Amino acid sequence: MAQQESHQRRPSIHDVASHAGVSAATVSKVLSGVTTVKPENAQRVLDAVELLGYRVDPLASDMRRAKRRIIGAIMPEFESEFFGQMVSELEGLAEQRGYTLVAASSRESEAREKEILARMHDWRVAGVVLAPVRNEHGPAAGFMKANGMTGVLIDRVLADDAFDTVSADSAAASAEVARALVGEGHRHILVVGLGQQAATVRARLEGFRNTALELAPDMRIDVVLCESDVEPLRTLLRDYFSKREAGNDRPTAVYSLFLKGTLVALSEFRRRGWHCPNDISLVGFDDAEWMQVTWPAIAAVVQPVREIASNAMEVLFRRIEGEGGPPTARLEPCKVLMRESVGSPGSVPHSGGGDRQ
Repeated sequence: MAQQESHQRRPSIHDVASHAGVSAATVSKVLSGVTTVKPENAQRVLDAVELLGYRVDPLASDMRRAKRRIIGAIMPEFESEFFGQMVSELEGLAEQRGYTLVAASSRESEAREKEILARMHDWRVAGVVLAPVRNEHGPAAGFMKANGMTGVLIDRVLADDAFDTVSADSAAASAEVARALVGEGHRHILVVGLGQQAATVRARLEGFRNTALELAPDMRIDVVLCESDVEPLRTLLRDYFSKREAGNDRPTAVYSLFLKGTLVALSEFRRRGWHCPNDISLVGFDDAEWMQVTWPAIAAVVQPVREIASNAMEVLFRRIEGEGGPPTARLEPCKVLMRESVGSPGSVPHSGGGDRQ
């Protein structure tokens, strides 16, 4: 029985040190990436780690420090490609630094967002990457500030007086969309968005509206905002288009400020038998694989996921390591791809399958 328990016991750092013939301190240095260890000793440690199946216990290591080598990440949801890719990028960057990423979804609930953050505080995470449900002034950011947590805010944020922020330059991207649609001759455009994403909607909507009206003062911009998700928006769009069709007053283009809105708009077009771009043009903020492979391919604003993740983790680790100074606000440029779903009002589809930038 004693032998069986010995086999089931988790290998310790001292087991690795004994097997490699080095001290526990040397093992710790090798696993932490310290390069001053003699190459032959480092190789013996790595061989022992593999042979014994040793894993660093994040809850037991570095007990002399108040923080653990865990990074928390809270996203509004995991269903979209944007947030799924974001978590994947953050995880890889954390592991490069010897940290473990623990990710959770707030499910678009500020109450749940704060609850998850409180749990992460109990775990004494070293830092948190938070994509808030609404903006940088929500209860989760307030909890982080009140409890002295180290963190960075991403995506649905503009700037903050307590935390560094990194997000896409939504206003500039929307201004580029406005220039493209005005250039194609559109003078009546519907903008679709989620009202609960205040910071994001404000930047995207204002960037689009200001540029469109500057270029075409006679531009008519209708706005449909939905406070929740897909089904209410589907009903709102159905009612909107029914009224406009009855009055022979429907827009010639739709700009959706979020990915699901693009899909809902396209579904409504097809239900009515409309085709892009000869019946109506469509541009969506955020790109997805289905938008690229459908015909016609849907024009999209592509967010810089990798750049946002990289800069967020860079500034987070600088703060973890004790760097002071005022918070920074960084905006990463997007790429706007005007695909075949966009044309002049009443035009025929563009030929070819490539992106027009």
